[in-house]
Amino acid sequence: MNRRFRSVFFLGAFFMFFSGWARSELNVQITQGVEGAMPIAVVPFGQQMLPGDNIGGIVAADLARSGRFKPLPESEMLETPTSPEQVRFRTWQVLGQDHLVIGRVQPGAGSQYEAEFFLYDAIKGTLLTSARIPFNAPETRRTAHRIADIIYQQLTGEPGAFATRVAYVTVTGSGPRDRQYRLQIADTDGYNPQTIISSVEPIMSPAWSPDGKRVAYVSFENKTSAIFIQTLATGERQKVSDMPGINGAPAWSPDGSQLAMTLSKDGNPDVYVMNLASRSLRRITDHIGIDTEPNWSRDGGSIVFTSDRGGKPQLYIVSSSGGPAQRLTYEGEYNARGVFSPDGRRIAMVHGNGGDYRIAVMDLQTKALRVLTKGRLDESPGFAPNGSMILYAAKSGGAGQLAAVSVDGKVQQSLRIDSGQVREPAWSP
Repeated sequence: MNRRFRSVFFLGAFFMFFSGWARSELNVQITQGVEGAMPIAVVPFGQQMLPGDNIGGIVAADLARSGRFKPLPESEMLETPTSPEQVRFRTWQVLGQDHLVIGRVQPGAGSQYEAEFFLYDAIKGTLLTSARIPFNAPETRRTAHRIADIIYQQLTGEPGAFATRVAYVTVTGSGPRDRQYRLQIADTDGYNPQTIISSVEPIMSPAWSPDGKRVAYVSFENKTSAIFIQTLATGERQKVSDMPGINGAPAWSPDGSQLAMTLSKDGNPDVYVMNLASRSLRRITDHIGIDTEPNWSRDGGSIVFTSDRGGKPQLYIVSSSGGPAQRLTYEGEYNARGVFSPDGRRIAMVHGNGGDYRIAVMDLQTKALRVLTKGRLDESPGFAPNGSMILYAAKSGGAGQLAAVSVDGKVQQSLRIDSGQVREPAWSP
């Protein structure tokens, strides 16, 4: 396999996706929801003492974004109770609501506030759950996301993921002289974007540590690839790999003590695992083909990776201590960027056929493959921490955006920006 083909294999997607990006806030839109989504009324919270966004509105928007709920518009509410004694269930039954959420914000200890909410079965007129959550004023939106998580789990039986975050890379500037790359982190609804690192050289492949406190990524700031780990709270970062050749595709082990990566220090791209305490390397694959894009199983015992050792890129699986690899995918011309679901039962991937690249999931027990998206160039899948959604990068009509799809394909979200493009998404734990 010649050097030019190797460069195209590794860098072609990079140059395709990073052309002409811009920075802006994400705007999350539901493009397809579950038929017969659950009617729910989330009444604006009573919070006269707290300025800014209303917690009830944020909760309603979160539930709507899941595609599984249909919140009642505030303009259609006949009354707006904020405490249990004000609730009249007949009102909400007439409006056809299955569930009702009310709440209020009150002063807490010191400079804190306390958000209290109640979730009712509006049809039966019974309380399902309630909670009080102390918070500081800057944490208003995060508190709302936590409340939405509690409601989501109560009504679906699955943990919510609204209080998590997404990492992504943007670029400003139209040419090499004024181009600026930024690694950013935002809430899952697109609010509170923060720049973690910026550079005039490319930044790629962000990966969250299991505790959500650090991010690993690839930077070309010294004109060659290197892998860094950055602590989000302090901004402190460490360079962990700058071997000759390729340093790419970092992936954390489930316990956060190791980092899988692709290195070509010995001339051929292979998968290695680094012990982060000692910085010692363990070679996992040793093949004439290109082995890249490692990702760990949830128990840490296996690593899935992409290889062209069979002639075309396909997914293989190998023990995390090394040894012979087994081919995992056979359906389709191209399968790459594999990632395990949180429960370990599925693998999401980029599935290619006839020039189209879409997001698919494989059931590891039955080996059945299901294509979830309809784009021409979908890339970089990653599961939400509750396993219900897959975040990915899409490109349509020359414009790039982020999107999400439920594991059953029934719910579709578009995470758009006002101008430009964004790529390389990663969902936090």
